[in-house]
Amino acid sequence: MNKTILISGALLGMTGIVLGAFAAHGLKELIAPESVQTFETGVRYQMYHALFLLFIGSTTYVSIKVKKQIFYLVMIGLLLFSGSIYGLATNLLTNFDFKSIAFVTPIGGLCLIISWILLFVNFIKIKVEN
Repeated sequence: MNKTILISGALLGMTGIVLGAFAAHGLKELIAPESVQTFETGVRYQMYHALFLLFIGSTTYVSIKVKKQIFYLVMIGLLLFSGSIYGLATNLLTNFDFKSIAFVTPIGGLCLIISWILLFVNFIKIKVEN
């Protein structure tokens, strides 16, 4: 599981860099500045959670069970949160109206928040050796 988490974190980081460059250079001519900022918000949260997964995959302070839960919550959360933000920001460039699925954005955000809560609870449960 650790390898899967680490590979996913690295892949999300790589695609985050690509999407960030695309927003900075390719989208500026195609969409409004506010939409570019919105797109960059999706990239920022993707990058935060790529680093989060790299930490989760490499630490021994989190149980495998909690790692799995965090991994799935982050992946679903990013798909719904960042994915919908990417769609909403570039809505004018497609035939699909991403506004019709905008309700998934806060659901994705909630998944990301819960993943951090799980990490917090896991840390609280660690037995301290004196």
